[in-house]
Amino acid sequence: MKLSAELVAFSDRLGHRFDAPELLIRALTHASISGTNKQDNQRLEFLGDRVLGLVIADALLTADKAAREGQLAPRFNALVRKETCADIAREIGLGEVLKLGRSEMKSGGRRKDALLGDAMEAVIAAVYRDAGFDVARDLITRLWATRIETVETDARDAKTSLQEWAQARGLDPPSYVETARTGPDHAPMFTIQVTLGSGEVATAKAASKRAAEQAAAKTLIDQLG
Repeated sequence: MKLSAELVAFSDRLGHRFDAPELLIRALTHASISGTNKQDNQRLEFLGDRVLGLVIADALLTADKAAREGQLAPRFNALVRKETCADIAREIGLGEVLKLGRSEMKSGGRRKDALLGDAMEAVIAAVYRDAGFDVARDLITRLWATRIETVETDARDAKTSLQEWAQARGLDPPSYVETARTGPDHAPMFTIQVTLGSGEVATAKAASKRAAEQAAAKTLIDQLG
């Protein structure tokens, strides 16, 4: 099987040429267009998630030999969560070659964190199946290198940190309200406002409600010092 020029270019961005090109094609095939004769990327996503987890856990242990489990766990979660995988996917232009059904195309599937994150995990599994663990590990450590080096000591997500801050002071959990939605249906932009019981407020915009909530929480945490 021969890859299209578009997929060859993606392979170059990824930094891996496939001996079994069908693995890459499967990794980039979303279930929305999978028919009786096509295999989607869900099984590869399942495998890629495990490969990614092992590599990141080992990389964190290597990077900080004195860190305890309580420090490593939030760092690990920050590096393997779907949003991080989606960000990596965007950096290598994965969305441009993702094979989607018409409904997902119309709803902006190429920009969705869930679809991009799943496909990134599937691509990792495809590399693992194609060339083995060492090559997959090298790929992950290269793509995640900056994030591994700069992951915060306490990398808990911002919403969790803000909620814990409020609870420690006897406040109700923060409330999140969507105050605006702009842009076309296939590429919406959400504005979220977060409010504490003590009156502090912050807002943020993002391409998904979840990302906007996280961004608003982080903004408020920064304001609180």
